[in-house]
Amino acid sequence: MKIVLVHNSYYDPGGEDVAVAQERSLLTAAGHEVLEYRRDNNEMKTYSATQHLTLISRAVWASDSFRDFTSLLQQNKPDIAHVHNTFPLISPSILWACKKEGVPVVHTLHNYRLLCPGANFIRDGRPCEDCVDSNIWQSVLHGCYRGSRPQTAAVALMLSVHRAKKTWTEAVDRYIVLTAFARDRFVNAGLPAEKISIKANCVDPDPGARTREGSYALFVGRVSREKGTPTLLKAWQQMPVDVPLRIVGDGPARAQLESEAAASGLRNVTFLGRLPREAVLEQIKGSRFVIFPSQLYENLPLTIIEAFACGVPVLASKLGAMSELVEEGRTGWFFQPGDADDIARTAQRAWQQPEYSRYLGEQARKEYESKYTASANCRRLMEIYHQVIHAHSPEARMQGMHDLEGVSTL
Repeated sequence: MKIVLVHNSYYDPGGEDVAVAQERSLLTAAGHEVLEYRRDNNEMKTYSATQHLTLISRAVWASDSFRDFTSLLQQNKPDIAHVHNTFPLISPSILWACKKEGVPVVHTLHNYRLLCPGANFIRDGRPCEDCVDSNIWQSVLHGCYRGSRPQTAAVALMLSVHRAKKTWTEAVDRYIVLTAFARDRFVNAGLPAEKISIKANCVDPDPGARTREGSYALFVGRVSREKGTPTLLKAWQQMPVDVPLRIVGDGPARAQLESEAAASGLRNVTFLGRLPREAVLEQIKGSRFVIFPSQLYENLPLTIIEAFACGVPVLASKLGAMSELVEEGRTGWFFQPGDADDIARTAQRAWQQPEYSRYLGEQARKEYESKYTASANCRRLMEIYHQVIHAHSPEARMQGMHDLEGVSTL
């Protein structure tokens, strides 16, 4: 099969960029021909003032992306286009290029940007779905994208134009979401349920299960308010001094939290900063449990499934996708999001039960083996591709037209 992957990379590579790279490798290893159309947000660092002024219009419709991608499709004639992120340099224009050239489109929704200019359904540190329930333009007042009203207006304009143009319903054959929770959000917002399939990401290569009992609690992720790191630090002020916490990652709250930890005398909290992936996996394997205190809905946090792959249980906020991914008493425990007292109670209970923690880790590893391996990912992805290609074939389209004609005469 010939597949073209489309992705606009971020300034700071995250879980989405990792997932795209993994799927590319899996498809190539399975013998498929993989083409790529990529842009990188780091390109904007070299933009002139004039070019920066054009970003609003190109986020809506990038004429150069439409032209170049149309040429790529005409020259290579792929069987399917798999689109990941198009914002802001590629734009949804490439979806119409596929429509024009008769190439079926699968679009993975790694976040909620189609419904929320901020992409994460959060405002002031709390879940917010106001743009779904009422008017998307209110996001501009709050500066939901990067705290900037002008930049938020650019995203809202892009979404509004393509809603009016029916891009999301007519130029995409199938959406992939990572969890049932995400699927419900998009269906409730009006995307056709029959166009949305669930396929999780994977952890590849398999890091293998830990072989020793963990000796510390671990946080891995962006050190920021919405990820719950300040709340986690507040919780650790209530923890016994012999329960160490390691914080892996960087972010806007790191410097302040390090100062607060030092001022509070929290000698059992260590900030390790950003680490290479192999080092992160070793930190996970050395932990008794991973704590995921996010105050976002999330989609499919890589940290959680990496912990499962390493045979480590997860303590998580009972919110959004986390409440679907973690099973209380089987692969981890829950606490109330944003509640430092509940985090402390849950962490103490987990720390005091090392044998039970070991059992939960074993179950977490089984969860990984059944859902989040490379083979499971590739198998599900190919199922979706084949469904879409078959439905897009001339025979299927003719049958669909015949069915509609039959309905219209009733």
